[in-house]
Amino acid sequence: MDIDLVFKIAGLGIFISVFNMVLKQANKEEQAQMLTLVGVIIVLMVIIQLINQLFTSIRTIFGF
Repeated sequence: MDIDLVFKIAGLGIFISVFNMVLKQANKEEQAQMLTLVGVIIVLMVIIQLINQLFTSIRTIFGF
């Protein structure tokens, strides 16, 4: 497993959480929720791409 990917996801999580706290302190809770949602969607897109690569590799290996 590529450790760089883990660090990218962790860095994005830290980045989102810091901005989330800043927005909540500024009484902009709706924007904080939207930012959190966008962060989750970005991470899910990365994970879906990895799963797609995994299935492509499995198809290639087994000749499907």
